[in-house]
Amino acid sequence: MSKYTTGELAKLCDVSLRTVQFYDTKGLLHPTELTEGGRRLYSDEDLKKLHLICMLKALGLSLVSIKGILDSQAPNKVLLLLLDEQSRLIEAEIKDRKGQKEAIKIIRENILNAETISASSINDIDQIMNRKRKPRKTYAFMLIFGIVMDIIEIGTLLLWIVKGVWLPFVICIPVVITIGYLITRMYYRNTAYICPECNAKFRPTFGNFVFSKHTPKTRKLKCTACGYAGYCVETFADEAVN
Repeated sequence: MSKYTTGELAKLCDVSLRTVQFYDTKGLLHPTELTEGGRRLYSDEDLKKLHLICMLKALGLSLVSIKGILDSQAPNKVLLLLLDEQSRLIEAEIKDRKGQKEAIKIIRENILNAETISASSINDIDQIMNRKRKPRKTYAFMLIFGIVMDIIEIGTLLLWIVKGVWLPFVICIPVVITIGYLITRMYYRNTAYICPECNAKFRPTFGNFVFSKHTPKTRKLKCTACGYAGYCVETFADEAVN
């Protein structure tokens, strides 16, 4: 079995020496062996683990989330699901682009031939053009209203601190809470999760959804199909799920 120093491990994974040391302090990657002189030595398994950490980091996961995934029952399965989901999104985008190109071709042919486009054709074209916009509209809506909430809350709080006028802040809090609840409900209705153990797509209860640990792409949940408890991969709920 090969053994690597901290510097050798960093070089093999194309990261800095400080990064490896930082992951050690965060409990992500401990050395397999310490020499009498205090030198850290890492094994082949540690090398694989660091590669996995780097891949998860590249997918936008926080170090806290990565530690949770590494400590879970199936870290490799979670990573595979994340890659599969990204691949699915790319394939869907390619399909949509091809559909849009075909729709443009139909419209051009009808215009050139001075023919009337049927209502069904218009509906099909509209569906092709708008299919990919639903997720984007959802996230854009959440972002806009999230910013509005922050502006209202911070603005009225500053008014209270600077001018001593507290009534606007008291009035705005129920509004902010209501908007936050509505945005969360919308996000909840438009997302589903894939279990890395049984690959079932499911939707957790609203309470579990709200209070569970999460990253931009995963959430720590209990699968409703097999009972697996750990990080599950988020996907957009195009159809009804359990």
